[in-house]
Amino acid sequence: MMGAHHAACGAAAWVAATTRIEVHPALIVPVLPESMTLGLGLLDVSAVGVVTGALVTAGAALLPDADHHSATIAHSLPPLSNLFCAGVGMISGGHRRGTHSLLGVAAFVAVAFLAGLWTVETARFGTVYPGAGLLTVLLVSFAAKALKIIPDGMRRSPWAVGLTAGAFVTAFAPEEQFWFPLAVGIGVVVHILGDMLTTGGCNPVYPLRLRRPRRLTGVPVIAQVWRPNGNIAVPLLGNAGSIREWCLLVPVSLYAVGGIGWAVTRIGDGGVITRASGLG
Repeated sequence: MMGAHHAACGAAAWVAATTRIEVHPALIVPVLPESMTLGLGLLDVSAVGVVTGALVTAGAALLPDADHHSATIAHSLPPLSNLFCAGVGMISGGHRRGTHSLLGVAAFVAVAFLAGLWTVETARFGTVYPGAGLLTVLLVSFAAKALKIIPDGMRRSPWAVGLTAGAFVTAFAPEEQFWFPLAVGIGVVVHILGDMLTTGGCNPVYPLRLRRPRRLTGVPVIAQVWRPNGNIAVPLLGNAGSIREWCLLVPVSLYAVGGIGWAVTRIGDGGVITRASGLG
């Protein structure tokens, strides 16, 4: 799956987990249902929490690709991102290995959890999270690079965007202690699932390598899903960047943008916003 689509899926997953929006599509297209609910509303967070979480999750959805020193995100925040991706690649064993597994999910969540433990009490903003803010600088820069928000010629801009987002998250992050590692975990899991929907697949139990038995080679479905190298793939989207991938990710991206925009309009309302709210 393409980097921009990973980021969009990550943001959409956070929006779905933290909002529950009641819309009335029949007002626009009469043949559609009069009312329907978008989002699961599993987590009670504020409107600011929806926005900050979506930023973090979009960047975290690119973290597994930090295992490649020449990946797009490696050039998002030079030279920090270059060093980060080179180091992750060495530790993880190469592309689509450690970072694309359950072990990688645990490692990324653990780092995010430890970063979230660093808190500072302030008179103006209450409890702030400088550790989460610092990591957000990197994650948002990943998302900005993948989504092509900033032209490649503007090399200083990724730092400006990342630092601004980091300061925003530090000051206005949700009060719940769990939010940052959860956002990172959701992003990483969404990335792995996205890659498993393409022909390359992933090995979720790395460093174990479960080879496909030879006697199953001739079974069509198993041969497609269980690769000879141990990767698991359910290639509903075909190759990365396929038309099928675009057909799925266009509505997903619109949903993510719409959910974030909806949350921005409610930042001044206060309280949690996972309850169903009318729209349309």
